[in-house]
Amino acid sequence: MTNRRDRRRPRVLYLAFYFPPSRASGVYRARATANHLAKSGWDVTVCAAPLDFLYETIGSVDESLSETVDPGIRVERPSLNQYSWQQDLRDFSRLRRTFPLMARRLYHFGQNKVFPERYASWAWASVARALKLHTRKRFDVVVATGNPHAAFGAAWLFHRLTGVPYVMDYRDSWTLDLFHDQPAYPKGHIAWAWEKRCLEKASAAVFVNDALRNWHAERYPEVADRMMVVPNGWDADVIPDTPEPATTPEPVEDEQRPLTFSYLGTLTAKQPVEEMAEAFKAARRHPELADAELRIHGHLGFFKNSPQSLLIRLGLDEEARRAGAEDTGLRYCGPVSKTEVGTVYENSDVLVFLAGGGRYVTSGKIFEYMAFGRPIVSVHAPDIAAKEVLEGYPLWFTADSLDIDDLAASMVAAGKAARDLTPEQREAARRHADAYTREAVLIPFEQRLREITGR
Repeated sequence: MTNRRDRRRPRVLYLAFYFPPSRASGVYRARATANHLAKSGWDVTVCAAPLDFLYETIGSVDESLSETVDPGIRVERPSLNQYSWQQDLRDFSRLRRTFPLMARRLYHFGQNKVFPERYASWAWASVARALKLHTRKRFDVVVATGNPHAAFGAAWLFHRLTGVPYVMDYRDSWTLDLFHDQPAYPKGHIAWAWEKRCLEKASAAVFVNDALRNWHAERYPEVADRMMVVPNGWDADVIPDTPEPATTPEPVEDEQRPLTFSYLGTLTAKQPVEEMAEAFKAARRHPELADAELRIHGHLGFFKNSPQSLLIRLGLDEEARRAGAEDTGLRYCGPVSKTEVGTVYENSDVLVFLAGGGRYVTSGKIFEYMAFGRPIVSVHAPDIAAKEVLEGYPLWFTADSLDIDDLAASMVAAGKAARDLTPEQREAARRHADAYTREAVLIPFEQRLREITGR
């Protein structure tokens, strides 16, 4: 006889601090995971960041993303102690206003002795909220995605209190500095103890590429058999997975029109921005790229004070314009709504893949780039993990270095390929991307969750 538990939908608690309307770098993975589970028959409850933090504290939102979340998903927003972000005395707690030194000592004690992350209060609030929900209707499994890695601590604590199994999704590494390829914390730091504690009790640990999985497997061999790779992918609601017929080549009389290079995504201080700008400036001296433009679409950084410093690095700040700086062909075009992403790609001849970090980094944007079947030129460190994904893509152009002249040469080669692009070449490029649809990459993950829950 089928029991009552088998008849009801499996229930998952998803700890994802950055969830729509957040526009943080990992929000698309979180959104896609929650939507996929809901579509696959799961009852999904998400614990996410409080809205006042997203809107007022960091000012990093994209309201259109909220509209793409499955309406059946329940979103809870536990509280967050914003001690380290508060600058206005009026926002301080009564304790902090009255006994500022005591409040400071308590905060740093929590960071140094309890959990080493300023999002910890949200994690414990999430556990409290989840326990109330759990008493009404039992969760079958918890999925925690980091960063923040306090989500992992919350999953561990919830498991300890209830016995519910949990999965750790390493959207970003915890104890590895991805941008310098070295440990993020000194030996003996409590982050190492917390990571070991969480991994030992996890039913599975998920990583975005093989390089990251291998790094963690070497350090935690006793749980290596529970580690798996779930790469990022591209979203069909941005670019349909059934492409329209490839466009025909440009008319002969338009073949010498200026080419359009595009970067689409959030520009950050961790990326080799100056190298990209200098290389494009050098590439424009070639006849193939005469008067070409590099259009930058997206937000400048994730925080309120990020744009100005990035505009300076690009040479597009107001002071440079007033000084009569030469036209480098760089254009900052501002943020792009989700409904306009396809238009940006369609109006681009070459896509510029700009990424920071080293051999452990796979940017989520590259999957979307490949799905549109345009020439892609790489601007990143030579050993970046994204190379594993790009190898085999027929329209990939890479200097395999950050040398300005080499980068410029690869931009020129990509421009030439764009002028000669045929419908057949574009179709072949898109076929390479088919293996990385969100649906394709998340199916094994959902199956793993069912194995863990016995559902």
